[in-house]
Amino acid sequence: MRPGWWTIDEAEMVLHTAYANRIMLEVSPRKDFAVLSPAFKGNEGSIALDIFSKYGCTFFKDGLCELFDTGLQPLECRFCHHSRKGEGLDCHLDIEKEWNTPRGKRIVVRWGNMTGLWIKLGLIVKEK
Repeated sequence: MRPGWWTIDEAEMVLHTAYANRIMLEVSPRKDFAVLSPAFKGNEGSIALDIFSKYGCTFFKDGLCELFDTGLQPLECRFCHHSRKGEGLDCHLDIEKEWNTPRGKRIVVRWGNMTGLWIKLGLIVKEK
């Protein structure tokens, strides 16, 4: 039910597809970086909100992932949750480290500009 995270490379591929509008922004607890992930149903194109978490992943329908076999399924879903049972937290933290980089932050800014999220929030954010 909880959306798995993409690596930076995977998220960048998704930005070039029609799925880019079904992403949400998960902000770190310290608010020093963020991660692009599949959205909770009803939370597409925005900042992740707990009130939508009960609806699960926007790509999870009828017990199946719409992204399966598209080459766009998040690493955390296809590998961390399935191939490495019991190692999910370590895998999650490894992906998190990748997002907390200048490149990860640039991709977040690019997505926010593409979707108009920054404008909706009254912000002007430029990619460095």
